[in-house]
Amino acid sequence: MALAALLFPFETAVLTLPGDGRVLFLRARAGARVREMAQPGWMCQQSFLPFADELGRNGLRVDEPAADEKFPLVMVLPPRQRDEARALFAQALCHLAPGGMLLASMPNAEGAKSGEADLARLTGSVQHLSKHKCRVFWSTPGPEEIDRSILDEWLALDAPREIVDGYVSRPGLFAWDRVDRGSALLAAHLPDDLHGRVADLGAGYGYLSSQVVARCPQVNAIDLYEAEARALEPARCNIERALRACGREMAVGVHWHDVTRGLPQRYDAIVCNPPFHQGRADLPQLGRAFIIAAADALVADGRLWLVANRHLPYEAILATRFQQVRTVIVQEGFKVIEATGVRA
Repeated sequence: MALAALLFPFETAVLTLPGDGRVLFLRARAGARVREMAQPGWMCQQSFLPFADELGRNGLRVDEPAADEKFPLVMVLPPRQRDEARALFAQALCHLAPGGMLLASMPNAEGAKSGEADLARLTGSVQHLSKHKCRVFWSTPGPEEIDRSILDEWLALDAPREIVDGYVSRPGLFAWDRVDRGSALLAAHLPDDLHGRVADLGAGYGYLSSQVVARCPQVNAIDLYEAEARALEPARCNIERALRACGREMAVGVHWHDVTRGLPQRYDAIVCNPPFHQGRADLPQLGRAFIIAAADALVADGRLWLVANRHLPYEAILATRFQQVRTVIVQEGFKVIEATGVRA
């Protein structure tokens, strides 16, 4: 609904699109109305690969703006996480041409009033309207209205930072400022005889992969697959740190990849904490798609180790793709499962 609300001011002539057709759309999403309105001068930025692919399938240009590239209109769909949203407002302002407009839309239930207040702090003043249970707000700041100290402070919010136990992360990633309890439970029960090439599906900032490095000395190669591009830099930092700490060398790949489309290689073992939601919507089929991708990518005697919330019904799909499915432990609302004997 935030996307429909974002476009509403143009549909009602409250606002007009720039005459030269140049628009930067940060965290862009695809939709029929976007497809109708978009012009060749539109650039869509999207770090989540499934959404980026959808934009491309809709004929929209998906790219990253050059550092000095300016646009008369910058549209933003800010995330719920506040530090991440503030950094995005600051990035949007850096790409706003003099006299240009920064336009944002957020659901009321996901911090819309706070988002509007933050943009007002940064740019001096905003206007707004409400539609589709969302808040649409915009600003056309003059150079003297922009708070440069806040701009610099908020730009830095997106930089990878150390969180706990020496791990590096950034706002907005899954469990970005902590070690997820489910992942920690899985790590604690990983067997030390995992060997060969291993994949970590939905690797996030690289916690599980780092634990594989630390706990499984017979692993000689590891690939991290993650659909959120913003996670890749922290993941590289954390896996490199884990290798240094163990004094080990191994082949490492960190891939911007949509696991639900399958994997390009075969593996002796796969570890994962599968996602089961996008935003606030539960989508257990995502976890099932991860299990299918894992089964398709494992060698005949390969092993899948996963953790999931206790209530998620993964056992049925696991039984169709593996001969042996074993619940290793159930604790604190999570279950750790080992699956072996891949079925053709």
